[in-house]
Amino acid sequence: MKALHIITGLGVGGAEQQLRLLLRHLPINCDVVTLTNPGPVAEGLTADGVRVVHLGMSGNQDLSALPRLARLIRYGSYDLVHTHLYRACVYGRIAARLAGVRAVVATEHSLGGTQLEGRILTSGMRALYLASERLGRATVAVSPTVADRLRGWGVPEPRIEVVPNGIDVARFRFDPARRERTRRRLGLPKDAYVVGGIGRLTAGKRFGVLIDALAQLPCDYILLLVGGGPEESVLRRAAQRAGVTGRVLFTGEQPYEPDGTRDRLDLPSLTSAMDVLASPSAEESFGLAVVEGLAAGLPVLYRSCPAVEDLPPRLAAGAHRVRGGADAFARALAETRARTGHGPSRPTDRRAPAAARHYCITRTAAQLMDVYASAVSSPSPLGAIP
Repeated sequence: MKALHIITGLGVGGAEQQLRLLLRHLPINCDVVTLTNPGPVAEGLTADGVRVVHLGMSGNQDLSALPRLARLIRYGSYDLVHTHLYRACVYGRIAARLAGVRAVVATEHSLGGTQLEGRILTSGMRALYLASERLGRATVAVSPTVADRLRGWGVPEPRIEVVPNGIDVARFRFDPARRERTRRRLGLPKDAYVVGGIGRLTAGKRFGVLIDALAQLPCDYILLLVGGGPEESVLRRAAQRAGVTGRVLFTGEQPYEPDGTRDRLDLPSLTSAMDVLASPSAEESFGLAVVEGLAAGLPVLYRSCPAVEDLPPRLAAGAHRVRGGADAFARALAETRARTGHGPSRPTDRRAPAAARHYCITRTAAQLMDVYASAVSSPSPLGAIP
């Protein structure tokens, strides 16, 4: 089987890094097209030996991209097209059908109750999504919660498949030596209690809640924010207003792994450096950062995380839901520190709960291959577009 993955962009983001990880575990030949922004993940895919094509799309209404994409699909002789993220799903589904590919699968990574990929949902976005969805064979939801949202939108039940995001559990395994090395590189005080936040710095992630919570906690609490985005300047100003500028560390976007640069920071190293992970986002489609924190053996405080909420509680020991804002997170952080006893100590053993192993990437890849096999063997609901 030969597959083409189409994605809106390849900067450092959850869906983008998930695609790279997935391609390492799919037992088929895959190429990738990015409509825009061939960023760091494109470089990583190329280093992995994956062919990456930048389509050079200029914006949401660049209709000239459609015939170019259709030609690329036709000449590539692909058996299956898999699209990721809203713009790629709309353009990719249409282009695939124009190219005569009947096996079209889309993954819905970021559908919230009121937003899609951080943007407020509109009736126009929904109508266009549903119109293009009819051209696909299957829509993959990354959690049962997202599957429920798709059904609520009107996507037919038979076309919805639940395949959760996956993580490389071994890469996130806690390493005390890596912890010490990373904390030294970051210049963290030896006795600091490090609260981690991972994700795009957007308003929806609500990292300002953690800054306000930090202001209510002792001075040895440090907030480590891993990610980049349009709200960074807003968050820096919030830290200044709260009087905690020196206690908030911004690392910028960091890769899943250092791509051969030995001294570069990466996400698993940063989770090893943390003492607790906090996710105040009120609306998530999966909650990948929470699962990564669990895989690192961290206690996790979250506001919304379908990946945890869709599992029996016993599988996600160490994850606790926090309802409320800064006051609630400040209390929860203090209680977590008292309960775990980590304080300024150097933990030597952090074991990942069963939830992390449940989301192992090899399991995700196997489930997705079942979806691919069904899509290739079954006729498309609408037939070929002339």
